[in-house]
Amino acid sequence: MNVEEILSNLEAKHPGEKEYLQAVKEVLLSVKDVYNQHPEFEKAKIVERMVEPDRVISFRVTWVDDKGEVQNNLGYRVQFNNAIGPYKGGIRFHASVNLSILKFLGFEQTFKNALTTLPMGGAKGGSDFSPRGKSDAEIMRFCQAFMLQLWRNLGPDRDVPAGDIGVGGREVGYMFGMYKRLVNEHTGTFTGKGLEFGGSRIRPEATGFGACYFVRNMLKTKGMDFKGKKVAVSGFGNVAWGAVTKATQLGAKVVTISGPDGYIYDPDGISGDKIDYMLQLRATGDDIVEPYATKYPGATFFPGKRPWEQPVDIAMPCATQNEVSKEDADNIVKNKVACIAEVSNMGCTPEAIDTFIANKMMYAPGKAVNAGGVATSGLEMSQNAMHLSWPGTEVDERLHNIMNDIHEQCVKYGTEPDGYINYMKGANIAGFMKVAHAMMGQGVI
Repeated sequence: MNVEEILSNLEAKHPGEKEYLQAVKEVLLSVKDVYNQHPEFEKAKIVERMVEPDRVISFRVTWVDDKGEVQNNLGYRVQFNNAIGPYKGGIRFHASVNLSILKFLGFEQTFKNALTTLPMGGAKGGSDFSPRGKSDAEIMRFCQAFMLQLWRNLGPDRDVPAGDIGVGGREVGYMFGMYKRLVNEHTGTFTGKGLEFGGSRIRPEATGFGACYFVRNMLKTKGMDFKGKKVAVSGFGNVAWGAVTKATQLGAKVVTISGPDGYIYDPDGISGDKIDYMLQLRATGDDIVEPYATKYPGATFFPGKRPWEQPVDIAMPCATQNEVSKEDADNIVKNKVACIAEVSNMGCTPEAIDTFIANKMMYAPGKAVNAGGVATSGLEMSQNAMHLSWPGTEVDERLHNIMNDIHEQCVKYGTEPDGYINYMKGANIAGFMKVAHAMMGQGVI
């Protein structure tokens, strides 16, 4: 496999799609040696087929705001690969949404879903619509208009969306309601639904919970655990909330959260009613964390900065892609952080990742660490298919097992001759091999 040639051809066809090209490059460099041991992959052009989405659906979304004015947004669904199951992946509503970001997310989702061992392919969708500052009625009208354009491409055995940034239980509910009305069927076509109409217990917490289960396994390889450790978390939405909640339950002290305005450092730890306040902050729609320092005077707000300058034991970026830069990575190394685990998708820049691996640090990528969210979505699909609702303890036990299995796969494929576990390499190879073998088994299609 000539990685540079493949990337050059991709860049010529998709100029300027930097996030997508970054994600492809990371995976190809990781799997190159294993891929070259399988000439049948080369003959079937597995890589060339795998790096391009099966299809990209784009559409105009027209809706009417509360002032009676007509608004237009762009909508997308990237159905990347369904070799191992129906397309599965979230929908993101944010002003930054573009095709490059959705293609990178769909590509990553393909391997993440493969790692869960559940039968789910990879997809992602979204719109440049921002729910921030919109009324419930405007959000409902937008979700209904979005679904009016997309519903024909969805189905429980075709494509099953979920939530992502800007899309929580409210937005999923509005989209599912419109989908149900259009198809005149109540099927498990969305995950992240309300408990009253087919949702799964612990789904809102699952990404953060699963991340902590994965980190606990990482720490075990070094004879450590969460107890007594200081943890830096970025973000303050559902993912960060789940990570803070579970890390605290496991005996750690979480000392940071962050938003676009800066970060909070709370030396007393974010626990108890402080964790509940994170959800209140998110519910305001202002997307800022500064009010935390006003409510809890023991905390300090650092405007315009990121939390990776703080000396902690564990770093868990939970916000967005490329949030940990080379400079941040240098700070993390200098502070002798024991473990860094991406909970956001592609949370670290390539330069940051190179820094962690060069220093033999415990670092793991988002496709492994944050797979608990989509794993629990897969469990929701199973419950819907069987017309059952499992108790939270059963869902949590299954999530534990899935995250343990993902960690084992990373160790299997990522352990180097000197004993260092390269989790990025392990996760990429494990996910890639499963998808590649599935594609080989189905012929050239």
